[in-house]
Amino acid sequence: MSDGGARPVIVPGGTRIGPVLATLHGATFPPAECWDEAAMAAVLAMPGVMVGLGRSGDAPMPAGFVIGRVAADEAEILTLAVAGTARRRGLGRALLDWLAGQVAARGAARLILEVSEGNEAARALYRGAGFTEIGRRRAYYPDGSDALVMERALCGEMPSAP
Repeated sequence: MSDGGARPVIVPGGTRIGPVLATLHGATFPPAECWDEAAMAAVLAMPGVMVGLGRSGDAPMPAGFVIGRVAADEAEILTLAVAGTARRRGLGRALLDWLAGQVAARGAARLILEVSEGNEAARALYRGAGFTEIGRRRAYYPDGSDALVMERALCGEMPSAP
């Protein structure tokens, strides 16, 4: 992401973006955790799902994305991916804030996620975005690592402008 320091822009994505998301997911996650095109299509077809695509400057392809869904007054992050070349530039945080605003506008009071206990970079991102640890799922991931369950209260969140 050679953006010259440009602020990330987050735009909504539709169901047809699945192949692009699957490619980016595959480049971001360990092989056992990657979502292929079929898995991505199935997730995007679920009720209440929304996608935020992260771009910087005039880049033609997204450098990151977040997929979340709302169910009643709760929302969850299903996955978040940021290309290696785009990390530590504010894109992950922008994606999280965009999703928080979107799900709060749809009535969610809290946003939850799971993250591998061993993924310190992601844990630091989530802590910095206001998430706190509320639980643990033992041996949740294919490599046997635990998932930490984290939560962010959404009181007063406003949707982010695209």
